[in-house]
Amino acid sequence: MKLTIAPLSTPLSITAAAQQAIIAADRLLIQTEQHPSAYWLKDSGIEYGSMDDLYESCYDFDELNAAIAQRLLEGDTDTVYAPVGRGVGSALLEAIRSRADKTGAGLSILSASGYAEAALCAAGQPTGCVRILSANELPCRIDTSVPLCIEEVDTPIRAGEVKLALGEYYPDEHGVTLACMDGRGAYHCSDIKLYELDRQKNSFFAATVLIVPPAALEQLDRHGMDSLVDVLKRLRGENGCPWDREQTHMSLRNTMIEEAYEAVDAIERDDMDALCEELGDVLLQIVFHAQIETEASDFTIRDVTTGIVKKLMYRHPHVFSALKVSGTEEVLKNWEELKKKEKHIHSATEAMQAVPQCFPSLMRAGKLQKRAAATGFDMDASAALSAVTEAAERIRTEYADSADKDTLYLLAEELLFAAVYVMRALGLDAELTLRDAGSAFLNAFAEKERESRQNGTEMVPLTPEVLHALLQGAK
Repeated sequence: MKLTIAPLSTPLSITAAAQQAIIAADRLLIQTEQHPSAYWLKDSGIEYGSMDDLYESCYDFDELNAAIAQRLLEGDTDTVYAPVGRGVGSALLEAIRSRADKTGAGLSILSASGYAEAALCAAGQPTGCVRILSANELPCRIDTSVPLCIEEVDTPIRAGEVKLALGEYYPDEHGVTLACMDGRGAYHCSDIKLYELDRQKNSFFAATVLIVPPAALEQLDRHGMDSLVDVLKRLRGENGCPWDREQTHMSLRNTMIEEAYEAVDAIERDDMDALCEELGDVLLQIVFHAQIETEASDFTIRDVTTGIVKKLMYRHPHVFSALKVSGTEEVLKNWEELKKKEKHIHSATEAMQAVPQCFPSLMRAGKLQKRAAATGFDMDASAALSAVTEAAERIRTEYADSADKDTLYLLAEELLFAAVYVMRALGLDAELTLRDAGSAFLNAFAEKERESRQNGTEMVPLTPEVLHALLQGAK
């Protein structure tokens, strides 16, 4: 016995091979005669059986698929099965293959077109270069420069879901075509706006198709990573912007730092609108540098994203593999160990040398101390405070004795570095602490200056006691 699957498709899109197989079948079974695609069989006088009774009697899809497979492969007569649309689903196909293996039957599956091709034909649009999707596949990544044809927009709820998914890419006013099949299997098309999709009456069935024409970059209201890459490519292209074309990694390096700081500032001000904008500026710098290297054929933005995805998966084995962790502390420990392995770091010195020199000084000092501390080379709070006191006292003595600048410089280095040890011992970030102190000092000074102007008095010299009061008061 041989079973041939010949998708019935629609009268407008059924393939010649499928139509010939159906007409010449010794035994023909169709998925359902309740679908418009089957109307020409009813009119032709071809004898067939359907699976409609199984759809009524089976409890679930597993039972239904098994029953269909059994009916198709019973007896010795060569059989043609004509499902509606593009073909059988994966679960039914698996059941058919399993049954065929047990019975020794041969299986042949003919290629098919589907609702999308018929709808495009009815709309007078070419079928080439069209991306065909099922509404069940949305949301997914969409290239707005390619025409879309979305099948199975079968309910108003599904239409609303499709509208929301497409709304992430296309403007609400984007023109689309809704193609609906009538009772004789012919499509009728209506042109609407995207935002009107789920408002259509009596339009949504299994064969309903939505045709979405492409949209140019300038037409879009919303953009993804691809749009940003395309804009940078255009700006640095032959007819792009002279300034953008002149930029290099070195000319942009300070901008990268500035944009990152502005994003942090938005975070600390709890200004989410500003953060959204500043993150865009940071992302621009990333894509800008990647575009420069794309032009040099060294790497692309896809290499950048590939690298970070692989890194995240590698450093999270407790998520992407079977490793078990007890909590955050173990996660961080594993992260550092994996990082050392990844970067071929075999000693604490190499780990310290890996800290970038371009970091803010207090931040870099803290990271150097932390990596040294991993070997036991560290100071507790008491020792660190003593180091600060001793360094300060030596500076006082040398300053009083009019010491040379180089001597004072070395002592100042010792004082600052010891102060970072104090911050670490107290569980504080030296960089953030000093920055907050600067902000507090600015606020306090502004208040003092305002009072001085109001009272018509001079600003008094700053003493340790006044500084303490200022900073504590500003907090």
